[in-house]
Amino acid sequence: MQGVDPTAVPSGTGCADCEATDPPGWWFHLRRCAQCGHIGCCDSSPNQHASAHAAATGHQFVRSFEPGEAWFYDYGEQVLYESGPDLAPPEHHPLDQTAPGPADRVPADWATHLHR
Repeated sequence: MQGVDPTAVPSGTGCADCEATDPPGWWFHLRRCAQCGHIGCCDSSPNQHASAHAAATGHQFVRSFEPGEAWFYDYGEQVLYESGPDLAPPEHHPLDQTAPGPADRVPADWATHLHR
């Protein structure tokens, strides 16, 4: 699949951009760039870093970084694929990491901050 590098390792266990802000942000769900491994937050998250990464870099494919999910999404064509090539581990964030997360940063009214 062009635009997918199965050897690219994830950039971390959480949204790289949310982690880099001061104060650090939070996310609803995580997406993994299938080309470079950048972990970003989903489009329902307050900051939508995964799609911003795709727009800024031209890396159009992401894979869910949630446990039990192996689907890919093509931002360029706006197509969901139920599966795709295996990517370098890990396949998802740690099982003890909450969604939304991280738990200590999620506001009590988190649902009101989501994009629908």
